[in-house]
Amino acid sequence: MTTIAHSPHARAANSVSRIMATVMLALVPVTLFGFWLNGWPAVYLWTVSLAAALVGEAAALKFQRRAVKPALLDGSGVLTAWLLALSLPPWAPWWIAVVGSLFAVVIAKQVFGGLGQNVFNPAMAARVMLLISFPLEMTIWVPPMSQPGLLDSLAVTFGGGQLDAVSSASLLGHVKTEFSRGLGLEQALAGHYAPLEALWGRRSGSLGETSALLIFIGGVFLLARRTITWHAPVAMLAGVALPALLMNLVAPEHYADPVYHLLSGGVMLAAFFIVTDPVTSPNTALGQLLFGLGCGLLTYVIRTWGSYPEGVAFAVMLMNAATPLIDRNIKPRIYGRTRQGAPLMTRHAKKDAA
Repeated sequence: MTTIAHSPHARAANSVSRIMATVMLALVPVTLFGFWLNGWPAVYLWTVSLAAALVGEAAALKFQRRAVKPALLDGSGVLTAWLLALSLPPWAPWWIAVVGSLFAVVIAKQVFGGLGQNVFNPAMAARVMLLISFPLEMTIWVPPMSQPGLLDSLAVTFGGGQLDAVSSASLLGHVKTEFSRGLGLEQALAGHYAPLEALWGRRSGSLGETSALLIFIGGVFLLARRTITWHAPVAMLAGVALPALLMNLVAPEHYADPVYHLLSGGVMLAAFFIVTDPVTSPNTALGQLLFGLGCGLLTYVIRTWGSYPEGVAFAVMLMNAATPLIDRNIKPRIYGRTRQGAPLMTRHAKKDAA
């Protein structure tokens, strides 16, 4: 049976599934690099995260008596779990990935109504929940190139293998710890930070904190494909870099330079893959600039004066909550009307009205 609809008939080159596939393709280089850097435990954790998201979303849809197959095939649940996996310690136990993925797709997404209805970015909401609920498991890192064999990796991910012998700290966590001991910036960074190494990414951290260069290349790919626009990424990077530059000029012995902040933690990942989420970010170009700038400023404030060494996830969630307010106050101008919404009047219409 053919359904006839009234014109106009609009067609779009993009679809949800195609956009999700493009973003996942952009994440492949940094993900493979993370696998190479952290070994099989990272592969297992990533796989568990994606599998838990698919199962959890299918169960939630079934419970709501909604179609399961179309929702799973759009790729949104897989992308959410992928981004979450990139924000986890690569050697975290399997249940961290399961709990995080289920929270992301069921609580942060489906409870709000599913794709396009969620207020907060699901991956960042899950990371914040995990960080608050399981701080120990979420802050255990390993040195780069710590690659056990297949069976030992299974023991690490699924059997609760001990990490004490190879435990390390991320760069942000190390600096925060050293500051708490009363050391200055130069002493805290000594032997732990080199800009070129941070750019390439051979360091401790989550999969999304490794190679800033590969994440940047993925972001440029998304920009070239017009999957995202430049407004939110550039604004977020500026929101981190500008206060870092100012504080570094004022007190270089206490505050790190902008390069340190841009290449550390999850700033690059958030700038190109998180704040560009069309559902939880503003609709207008100016709104996206304000949104990205707020994410960057809050990230710097939390990193510098907050209790947590990394502030990206908290900053994104706070700005997600402000998105409806931004959209309400910054609206695109409708053609043929003033910014206040009144119809434009031609010169003759004004003369007639007079």
